[in-house]
Amino acid sequence: MAKKCEICGRIGEVGSQISHAHNVSKRKFYVNLQRMRIKVGKTVKKVYVCTQCIKAGKVERPYS
Repeated sequence: MAKKCEICGRIGEVGSQISHAHNVSKRKFYVNLQRMRIKVGKTVKKVYVCTQCIKAGKVERPYS
């Protein structure tokens, strides 16, 4: 699975996971990607798009 949004190019971030004993370890925060059919020019493609792009209306669906 691609871990990158095809529209905005967002990728995951690196942060810290902190336990109750305050032990710190590195972890990844992944982007919430959804596989969608979108219109690219005159063709329809299935790509991974982040939910922020879907909410912002940056994606053109083929049936709208």
